[in-house]
Amino acid sequence: MNMASIGDADPFTAAIPATKVELTVSCRNLLDRDTFSKSDPICVLYTQGIANREWREFGRTEVIDNTLNPDFVRKFIVDYFFEERQNLRFDLYDLDCKSDNLSKHDFLGQAFCTLGEIVGSLGSRLEKPLIGIPGKKCGTIIIRAEELSNCRESVMLQFCGNKLDKKDFFGKSDPFLVFYRSNEDGSYTICHKTEVVKNTLDPVWQAFKIPVRALCNGDYDRSIKVEVYDWDRDGGHDFIGEFSTSYREMCRSQSQFHIYEVLNPKKKGKKKKKYQNSGTVTLLSCLVDTELSFLDYIRGGTQINFTVAIDFTASNGNPSQPTSLHYMSPYQLNDYAMALRAIGEIIQDYDSDKLFPALGFGAKLPPDGRVSHEFPLNGNPQNPYCSGIDGVMEAYYQSLKSVRLYGPTHFSPVINHVARYASAVTDGSQYFILLIISDGVITDMAQTKESIVNAASLPMSIIIVGVGPAEFDEMIELDGDEERISSQGRYAERDIVQFVPFRDYIDRRGNHILSMARLAKEVLAEIPDQFLSYMRTRGIKPGPQPPPYTPCPPPAVHPLHTRRGLFPSHRRQRCYAPPQTNPSPPEIFRPSAPPTSAPAGSGAPWGSGQIKMQQGLHPALLLASANIHWHRPLCTTASGNEDLQAQQSKTHTHTHTPLITESLAVSCDLQRRYFGENKSALQRHGCVLVTSLYLLLYSVQNVNVISFLVNKSCELY
Repeated sequence: MNMASIGDADPFTAAIPATKVELTVSCRNLLDRDTFSKSDPICVLYTQGIANREWREFGRTEVIDNTLNPDFVRKFIVDYFFEERQNLRFDLYDLDCKSDNLSKHDFLGQAFCTLGEIVGSLGSRLEKPLIGIPGKKCGTIIIRAEELSNCRESVMLQFCGNKLDKKDFFGKSDPFLVFYRSNEDGSYTICHKTEVVKNTLDPVWQAFKIPVRALCNGDYDRSIKVEVYDWDRDGGHDFIGEFSTSYREMCRSQSQFHIYEVLNPKKKGKKKKKYQNSGTVTLLSCLVDTELSFLDYIRGGTQINFTVAIDFTASNGNPSQPTSLHYMSPYQLNDYAMALRAIGEIIQDYDSDKLFPALGFGAKLPPDGRVSHEFPLNGNPQNPYCSGIDGVMEAYYQSLKSVRLYGPTHFSPVINHVARYASAVTDGSQYFILLIISDGVITDMAQTKESIVNAASLPMSIIIVGVGPAEFDEMIELDGDEERISSQGRYAERDIVQFVPFRDYIDRRGNHILSMARLAKEVLAEIPDQFLSYMRTRGIKPGPQPPPYTPCPPPAVHPLHTRRGLFPSHRRQRCYAPPQTNPSPPEIFRPSAPPTSAPAGSGAPWGSGQIKMQQGLHPALLLASANIHWHRPLCTTASGNEDLQAQQSKTHTHTHTPLITESLAVSCDLQRRYFGENKSALQRHGCVLVTSLYLLLYSVQNVNVISFLVNKSCELY
């Protein structure tokens, strides 16, 4: 289920939604397209953009087997805009196989409406006939809308049954529970189904977690109806009985069991004296928890690590030819580059260092022509990191010029590569996302499945983008939305793969920015849920959130620094002051044998190898002082005002930071105080050192250390 907004597909011009609305779909009297059983229906929702009027798939419900009257549990959560006409289309299909390609399934009918039409209907319930098959009555569709509350609680419930009615002739019953929340008009909306427990009258159902919003929309006293059924293979489930409760009532049962009588109104209506109930259902546990969001973890410091893997197999075509998927056109990005930039530019915002490993697979590498399925795009196996998405793009283009496209297409090596790193950090501080961009058939399918099953227990997700016109049936199989992927009898712990074909998101008018936005929105939609599923199953809580911003008090002023010019009145205080401690003074760093004069016209500061700094010193401070030393004359006048103004003017041409201006003033003042009119190289370097130390230590506001180092530097020079 995709939680995307309905309206204009352009995310840059979309309005702010008024609220989120949950749509629940039911159908009655659908066409029966199966010969020996009933239809297996699924509902697909399409939305229409305002600008281009194109229909785009928004989401799908689950498949319900053997029924012509489905009540779908999976909802569509959409953004509601009062000021827009939000056109919707609901298509019904009878699924005949596991393929996601709808053209391979039987069409059952469709209905058109607007979101406003649903919301504005009596009780926010819209019933319309299904159309689309000439000459046939396709049944009806019922759509209910309800505004979602902002309730973030969830509840873990577990029930068991006792002495339920026997419904099967040759056995007992196969019971399951169906939960409904009540609506304002007195109707009910399905919100959960338990699993079926076979051949027992005393079932114990597995505990399940459900958002309180879904159970009662945040209204603790709203009625919740629970129906008990006996499952039948033909879809005609036998009704055993029902009971009612509320969220508040269930919460009161946290310290003790709560027993509900299961009543069948038909049996009770016959006034049989012996009828008491159709069994009982007991609430075994009710655990309430506040739902943590993806942003809670990001604010708590969790880092998202992004790795990209690009297909360099020969099926992509010769990169020098315009028909190649790797063709480097001077006018536009190819599909690989568009997918890479679209997804990477969003993910990089959650990575503090912006360094991304970029891998390739399926190519022959120079100089020996060996085939590799896990090579760094930058050519450095010891350090495959690229700086930002621009660095990844540059490495990708350089690789196209140096490697030879070959084959076959193996996914497992790059998946295992990321999994090795993810397995080393399982405390929730980091989460790994692997983007694989490929054009064709996977040739190591068994190994890839095994790698995904293993990776499902690690803090990582895999995004697969298919480019080109090929069929991607194998890649669709890896996306475990409908059926969890398995390998050698082991099932993946959770769904970590999201696959999309890029061609489905390309704008027909050639708007590549819009194509990239559509792709990113689709492939990243499942990442927060996959992320949260890992954190929840491991019981990992978000880290402490950073303290709120508070202005720092002005630093204490040492008597040594009270002279005019050392503390300009316009100086802005830093936002984050370190703890006020008195550490032992750090070692002095010394300039080592600088040249007697700088190269003429040189714009560079001291060479990086000529100054050795203690770890933790801020290089920008020394850089500022060194720039002043090499490119400005020393002040020689008593006041220094004229020279100071001239130097400040020159400073502005080199850098636009107030730090340089202040360091110049400090340098001039300290020179006048300690060195007078002497311009020897040693003393000039001493002035640079003193200035750097002053700026460094003033930044940490430690008066004792400032005094120590200023005095120490004066003794040395």
